[in-house]
Amino acid sequence: MAAVSVLILAGQREGVRDPLCALTGEARKAMIPILGRPMLGYVLSALEGAGLATPYHISGCDAAVDRRTVQAPHAPGPAGSALAALQNNINFPVLLTTADHPLLTPQMVQEFTAKAQDSGADFCIALAEEAVIQPAYPNVKRTYLRFADKAVSGCNLFYISNKRGLAAIEFWKDAQHFRKQPLNLARQISLRLFWRYFRGKLTLTEALDYASKTLNITAAPVLMSEAEAAIDVDKPADYNLVEMILSKRQAAS
Repeated sequence: MAAVSVLILAGQREGVRDPLCALTGEARKAMIPILGRPMLGYVLSALEGAGLATPYHISGCDAAVDRRTVQAPHAPGPAGSALAALQNNINFPVLLTTADHPLLTPQMVQEFTAKAQDSGADFCIALAEEAVIQPAYPNVKRTYLRFADKAVSGCNLFYISNKRGLAAIEFWKDAQHFRKQPLNLARQISLRLFWRYFRGKLTLTEALDYASKTLNITAAPVLMSEAEAAIDVDKPADYNLVEMILSKRQAAS
């Protein structure tokens, strides 16, 4: 496996009290403990277990919290932080993930990285199919993008092969301003494409092909084999579910 740099986004919205921080009394979401261990610690162990060399760049949290991390720039919003950090002399390729993904395992990291490298794409995004998630966790509510051929949920894993791949992060940064304005977001992308998606006529491959042509890059999806790859900790219900899964893992080991 080629040498891969790592960027971890660990920020949170300024001036907004995260509900999980309020629940646990922890000031930083990345440091919220699960079974006595900070969420960030699980992520770092997964990366290290996958053979990715330290140090790992971290944005939005003091790098002094762990010997394996070094400080990366922080900016408003996750996309802004990602872009600021990726433009700050990080060597490509880069694996980008988040600190609130304590179910991440070395196997997931290796699967994603290997498939991303095999694709040869400038930018890859990890996705898990509803057909994988639902049988494993039928009561879990996930946000799905419903394409004509499959419904998928994001896994907070991205692979940026080179500087060309930054175009995807720049688009993400621009698009996040319209996250609560779907019509304006559609205009940013393509009204025709949005209408095909709305009617259930757009396939995942077509969507990524369009993104590739629009951004003048090659973009590819990586479909993950494990449902847990799509489960992060955004709300109290997620916290309880992740705690249960981690408890079972510990018991099994």
